[in-house]
Amino acid sequence: MDIKPITSSERMAVRAAKELKSGEVVFVGIGLPNLACNLARATHAPELFMIYESGTIGTIPARLPVSIGDPTLVTDSLAICSQSDVFQCYLQGGLIEVGFLGGAQVDRYGNINTTTIGDYQKPKVRLPGSGGACEIATHSHRVLIMMRMTPKSFVSEVDFVTSPGQKMVSNLAGRDQGASRDSLNLPGYGPVTAITDVGVLELLDGEFKLTELYPGVSFEDAQAKCGWPLKRAAQVQTTAEPSLNDINLLRNKIDPKSLYL
Repeated sequence: MDIKPITSSERMAVRAAKELKSGEVVFVGIGLPNLACNLARATHAPELFMIYESGTIGTIPARLPVSIGDPTLVTDSLAICSQSDVFQCYLQGGLIEVGFLGGAQVDRYGNINTTTIGDYQKPKVRLPGSGGACEIATHSHRVLIMMRMTPKSFVSEVDFVTSPGQKMVSNLAGRDQGASRDSLNLPGYGPVTAITDVGVLELLDGEFKLTELYPGVSFEDAQAKCGWPLKRAAQVQTTAEPSLNDINLLRNKIDPKSLYL
């Protein structure tokens, strides 16, 4: 039995897996979301229906894929289609129930920035951009965010709204500054949960509030890593420790080469 200390990546993957239900249609991302989805399928959600943006539908990878272009995604998948079909027919068609996102910055309303740090015209850092993130945040029934918490990543105001949250807040939001999802007629519910390396934030009363802390982590620890005055839910729970079965599945079956762990 593997008894190495549990890592923050393992905690995040296990906690994210608990958010998924058997039968749900999930748009899988590479990295920790990939681990979470495959762990859920191996445990409590055997009928989780996974879609990868490269064009594999009902994916059951024989091993952990290292990218969205990994050939293992084709093995035993229900169907293979073009990337445009994934976005136009499945995502924009309203068929994706759960989407995973991360980024360089996220704010209390769930806006995500993957475009630029600093002024858009003269940035400190030019980031990769949206890819499919804006569409995922817009059209998925609900979005789970997986990010490590630091004052630079969990910020009071994102430098650029790449992927919309519950209320547009950015110095580049222009005429949409302060606009809500409903007023912009965005179809999906947007980000509802943020799984971090210190605990869990959930959307309550229109903004992210702390609802769970990992064992040994205090509220002060979480606040020190958050760039806005963090509000707590009425009851903040202590997240259950990952089971030995979950940890062994992650380390020995799902990611034995520690590609993401």
